[in-house]
Amino acid sequence: MTDTNRYSAPLPVGDVVPGDPPVPITVWPVPAPQPGETMSNAMGVRLVHNLTHPSDLIIDLADGPQLACAIIAAHRRSHLQAARQGEWGPEAATLIVTGWPVDNTASPVEFFGRCHASLVPGGCVAVLLPHGDVVLPVDVVLAAKRVGLAYLQHVVAADRPPRRGPHAQLDIHTDVLILTRSHHAQAGGGGDA
Repeated sequence: MTDTNRYSAPLPVGDVVPGDPPVPITVWPVPAPQPGETMSNAMGVRLVHNLTHPSDLIIDLADGPQLACAIIAAHRRSHLQAARQGEWGPEAATLIVTGWPVDNTASPVEFFGRCHASLVPGGCVAVLLPHGDVVLPVDVVLAAKRVGLAYLQHVVAADRPPRRGPHAQLDIHTDVLILTRSHHAQAGGGGDA
């Protein structure tokens, strides 16, 4: 006998933006960055290998040499130092990596507008935030959505993998917000929240 009753999936609960599908959260066991730097070497390698393909263009706005080293080792292309000086070039990138807050006079919405204009459709912006402020990631995502970038994934970087047991803990040091330029979204299509 076949059950003909159809049940819908339960509604997601927790940290969900109304009207959007839930964003997956991933844990990357990578070392914490050194003071004054955006990321560790392992974080640079993970970002480059997970979000780009060989010969893709990456805009490096991170502090420290870690991302540049990963770009060179993985045979990607980058504007490297020129990007930090505000010259992103005319070619659209597959990935833009930045720490937060950005070191310029633009507002967050203006910064993400420039990112949107500098990405290929399907390209990503990786925003690295020090872990601990629960409001800052929300502010960043809302600013990005106002220019049409979608919140794709949240990466939690911890010094080591989670330990099993009743008191499992993560030593989280960085939140990485992965935002994407949708193939379908138009600038300004993120809506106001």
